Amino acid sequence: QVQLVESGGGSVQAGGSLRLSCAASGYTNRQYCMGWFRQAPGKEREGIAVFYSGGGITYYADSVKGRFTISQDNAKNTLYLQMNSLKPEDTAMYYCAASSRQRCSDYVWRDYVYDYWGQGTQVTVSS
Repeated sequence: QVQLVESGGGSVQAGGSLRLSCAASGYTNRQYCMGWFRQAPGKEREGIAVFYSGGGITYYADSVKGRFTISQDNAKNTLYLQMNSLKPEDTAMYYCAASSRQRCSDYVWRDYVYDYWGQGTQVTVSS
């Protein structure tokens, strides 16, 4: 089992920055993909950034590319999402997710690939 706990959400003005953290515990060394998803009210959950440990590869959705950076601190078992140049359309609940599947890199944006999810942290960006 893996437990994921997100933190770092909050309210910021457009153009501001936030850094989300996801503290992982349990069988973390067996997770091949760890990523961030978000869900805005009335919209489907979407993947925005994923780190694939199998090859040290990062993936970004077009909507956040160039503004968000995903990183991982293995010593602290923590996944981060640095969010810069925030826009009102980034307002959503942000979730951390982990997948133990070796082939998760083939389906990084499919939420069914992920076995574990955190409870989420709210990000609100005002104009």
